[in-house]
Amino acid sequence: QVQLVESGGGLVQPGESLRLFCAASGFTFSSYPMDWYRQAPGKQRELVAMISSGGSTDYAASVKGRFTISRDSTKDTVYLQMNSLKPEDTAVYYCNRNPPLQTPWGPYWGQGTQVTVSS
Repeated sequence: QVQLVESGGGLVQPGESLRLFCAASGFTFSSYPMDWYRQAPGKQRELVAMISSGGSTDYAASVKGRFTISRDSTKDTVYLQMNSLKPEDTAVYYCNRNPPLQTPWGPYWGQGTQVTVSS
C-alpha cells in the first residue's frame, strides 16, 4: 500500500530551525525524485524543494539558502531541514513523489505536518 507520512512540524519562533521527515512506502523510493510542498491558509499548494533520485536538489526562491532537502534511500525517507524560519513559512508541509502518486480521485497526498512560525 502506497503511503507518505510526514512528521517533525511544530511551533517555533522566527529565526529558529525545524527538520521535517517524510517516510515513504509502497513504491521503489530510490527510483523517484521527491518533492516537498507547502500550503498556507487560503493559498494554493506550492513546491518548495525537490531532490532527484541521484541527489541533485533545487529550491523555490523563497527558501533558497535557508532550506535543505536530503534523502536516505536505505530508510525510504526524505528530509527537509529548515533554518532561519520566518512567519511566512507557516504552512502545512507535504512530501510527494515526482510524478505524484495517483489515486482514482486525483493525486495522493499524505496528512502533512503543520509548521507555525510565530513570536
